[in-house]
Formats: sequence, C-alpha cells, structure tokens
Amino acid sequence: MAHYRASESKREQFQRYLEKAGVLDSLTSVLVALYEETEKPNNALDFLKQHLGVAGQESADTEALQQDLRDMRQRCELLAEENKGLKNRLQRYEPTQEDGAAD
Repeated sequence: MAHYRASESKREQFQRYLEKAGVLDSLTSVLVALYEETEKPNNALDFLKQHLGVAGQESADTEALQQDLRDMRQRCELLAEENKGLKNRLQRYEPTQEDGAAD
C-alpha cells in the first residue's frame, strides 16, 4: 500500500508541474480546437504539432532565425538591385550579339 501512495504522490507532483508550466492548458486548447474542427484532418498528430507550435511561445532561437531571415531577404533585394544596375552598365559597354546584329 505504501508503494501505491508514493506513486500517487509522484503523479500529483508531475500533474502540478504540468499545470505550472502551462502544458495542460496548451494541450486542452489544442484538443478542443481539434474537436471543434468540422472536417477532421487526416493526420491528427500533425494537427496537434502545428497548433502546439503556434500556441507555444517563440524561443530565442526562433526569434533570432526570423530576424536573420528578414535581414537576408533585405540583403537579397539590395543585391538584386545592384545586379540589375551592373547588368545595365555592362549592356552599354558590351552589347549582346542580338543587340549587335540589329545594327
């Protein structure tokens, strides 16, 4: 009987831990969202994964990666503009064969 009570105590501790961490609330809200779906998804596990990822807080790594992505997109746009300008300058000095054949 003592073993049963010790296990129950560990179970209660674990449940309190999950409650404090917000895990139970997150799981409950995702399961309710799945329940309320009119058309159930083919893969319920994927549904849970997607919605848990959205429901959870973003980690510092995710935020840093998103900022890197924004920076890289901006850099790509700048380089594309620079490339376009360089191609235009090159056209003035070295016309393509198509342009030269028209002369």
